[in-house]
Amino acid sequence: LEIDVISDVVCPWCYLGKRKLDAAMKQVDAFAYDVRWRPFQLDPTIPPEGIDRQDCMARKFGPEKIAAIHARLEEAGKEEGIAFAFDKITRSPNTLDAHRLIRWVQASGKQSEIVERLFSLYFVEGQDIGDRDVLISIARETGLDADMIARLFVEGVDIIPVQEEMSTA
Repeated sequence: LEIDVISDVVCPWCYLGKRKLDAAMKQVDAFAYDVRWRPFQLDPTIPPEGIDRQDCMARKFGPEKIAAIHARLEEAGKEEGIAFAFDKITRSPNTLDAHRLIRWVQASGKQSEIVERLFSLYFVEGQDIGDRDVLISIARETGLDADMIARLFVEGVDIIPVQEEMSTA
């Protein structure tokens, strides 16, 4: 069974959904599934260097609603073993490069591992997952050729196909 998951790695609800999907797959024969992570950007207007997270959230939801939204997510996260640490997040990144990395690892079978790591780095550790150095580190951690990943970023490989896939989504 092929499962296409369209998500953004800065979407807390997508992180929760990933954990629920993982749990569901453990209840049945997980080897019968081919999960493919497809790109989507919640806010494609964020510049490559990212923007201040507080400003982004205030603009999107209004400053008076942020605490309630985070509290609801923190509660839902506890049920799925996610320790959301919204106070650690200082940047709202542009996720195009993160989606490019996810695309490049599809053939290696490490997409879900990379996606989990991206979610965790962002929502639990507060890392800037729009930073190419962070993305190259993730590649290295998961046994990928970090030098090759760095070259692919510099050469602009797969920017247009990823953007087209996002438009389709």
